[in-house]
Amino acid sequence: MNELLPIAAEAGAILKERNETLAVAESSAGGLISAALLATPGASAYYLGGGVFYTAASRMQLLSMPQEQIIRSSEQSAHFLARAAQQKLGSTWAIGETGAAGPTGPCGRLFLAIVGPREVTVHSETGVEDRVTNMRLFATQALQLFVTALRGRD
Repeated sequence: MNELLPIAAEAGAILKERNETLAVAESSAGGLISAALLATPGASAYYLGGGVFYTAASRMQLLSMPQEQIIRSSEQSAHFLARAAQQKLGSTWAIGETGAAGPTGPCGRLFLAIVGPREVTVHSETGVEDRVTNMRLFATQALQLFVTALRGRD
């Protein structure tokens, strides 16, 4: 978790400076993205909320995600997660994350989406089979992509 804190603090500082807000819809990262953002003092100025939408039922019930988006993880699914979180919470920005941390499925497969004034989606493969390592890598990549999106708006 310690490696996530400086990236999260940088994102928070930019958001506070711009008076912008963030919502997070994560899955395979298991809440690490939100935890890192909330560990930064003053997070209530920019973090509106988020959740770990791990099951099909949670995605359908809480985010109104269509069944066809739930069947497989994809960039489109990550984008839908981010857009739903942004719309439900009224944030300037949102992060959507989904993938497979392991030990089953295509371990290390990650899909990320950032929505807001600048939108980015990516797919990456960690090449790692360890679940906890992948969760940390997923959260790190999500926060790094978010900071890149924030900076690209300058």
